[in-house]
Amino acid sequence: MSLALSVRDLRKTFTRPAVAGIDLSIRPGEFYGLLGPNGAGKTTTLRMVAGLLKPDRGSIEVFGVDVRQDPLAAKQLIAWLPDEPLLYDKLTVSEYLEFVAGLWQMEPERAQRNARTLLERLDLWAHRDERCEGFSRGMKQKAVLAGALIHEPRLLILDEPLTGLDASIARQVKDLLLERARGGCTIILTTHILEVAERLVDRIGIIQSGRLVAEGTLDELRTTAGRAGGTLEEVFLRLVDPAVAPATQPVSS
Repeated sequence: MSLALSVRDLRKTFTRPAVAGIDLSIRPGEFYGLLGPNGAGKTTTLRMVAGLLKPDRGSIEVFGVDVRQDPLAAKQLIAWLPDEPLLYDKLTVSEYLEFVAGLWQMEPERAQRNARTLLERLDLWAHRDERCEGFSRGMKQKAVLAGALIHEPRLLILDEPLTGLDASIARQVKDLLLERARGGCTIILTTHILEVAERLVDRIGIIQSGRLVAEGTLDELRTTAGRAGGTLEEVFLRLVDPAVAPATQPVSS
């Protein structure tokens, strides 16, 4: 069986190296957390995976499809959700989903069925005929998530999907993501909310300065960091900056 995502020696330089030779192997149906400090290269990496940015070097395959050689076929398998929700404000949420489904050339009955399921699941059905310009940030984030999922992508890429959401909306989004992951969708998530990653993901990769510095399950990362039983926050801080004392370490008087 092909990997959901295979990345080899991925590199991208702007004024300085942003991604400096990353390798990733993500299995079908895996919920993977890609974590790192600001400017570590997470978003640049994922933009290249999604075909939105051309790498300087390296290979990317999505379910065996070469993103550089056959970008259209690869994009059919992928959905990308950026950290800022981008909607056509003058459209209703139903019109927005119809528009997105049309871009994917979905059969109308399937598109309508998927749209209704997603709107009901995200508590947007009652607002289906309202223009997106009147939506709160949380409602907009749920609307773009519905747009990302409508064509049932095999690989879902989420860049900080919970930023700025209140607890109830964040719970709805997390529950839907877990539901999709259990259904076989491969999900890659970036987040600075480490408690969310700790609860949601199966495996974690930690990027610093454009390189993958650690990868594994939380227990494996605990072993790597020498923090048996530690939280993901403690493990993360130890791995990205060994000089940072763990939060649980007592302070000398």
